[in-house]
Amino acid sequence: MLRRLRLGTAAEHEDVERTLDLLHPGLERARLIRILDRMHAFWVAAEADLDRWAAGFPADAAAVDWPRRRRARLFADDLRTLGSAPAAGSPRLSPVHGTDQALGRLYVLEGSTLGGVVIDRHLASLPALADVRVTAFSPYGAATGSMWAAFRRVTRERVAAGGDPAVMVDSARATFGALADWCRPVAPSSAPRS
Repeated sequence: MLRRLRLGTAAEHEDVERTLDLLHPGLERARLIRILDRMHAFWVAAEADLDRWAAGFPADAAAVDWPRRRRARLFADDLRTLGSAPAAGSPRLSPVHGTDQALGRLYVLEGSTLGGVVIDRHLASLPALADVRVTAFSPYGAATGSMWAAFRRVTRERVAAGGDPAVMVDSARATFGALADWCRPVAPSSAPRS
């Protein structure tokens, strides 16, 4: 199932990476602040939808350890660390009506923690950011692999129990698309638009 999600969202995932361009060797502090601001607003909206899902499907939310996976607060903390405060508005996201949609959305949010480890290393190498440590990109530290493995297990079990893989992929694609669209205003001027 995870392979299907990866292949089914490859173009949208690439669009997000191109839009954010967090691995740019000349990433400046001011642009990182703008990115974190947009990401904070996105995570607030995404988590609000997932909270509504969790209230309706508490056993499924517990299975995926939903409360531990929340990160909006970490983006806000990172902004404060950089001397800023959340200011972006709120993106419009497709509502999450069931567990298959929730797992599709979580595939995007949780998958970003894997790339976040690479982003953290890159940010630490930039002279303009040498004095700061952001936490939202890799919130689990040494537990990143085990958190991802647990998410994969829950997703596989859901499909085995009759979950709809197509709904998961559609939800993940919509989440990636919404994230790219929401972050496009902070894309480098050379980033192509899709």
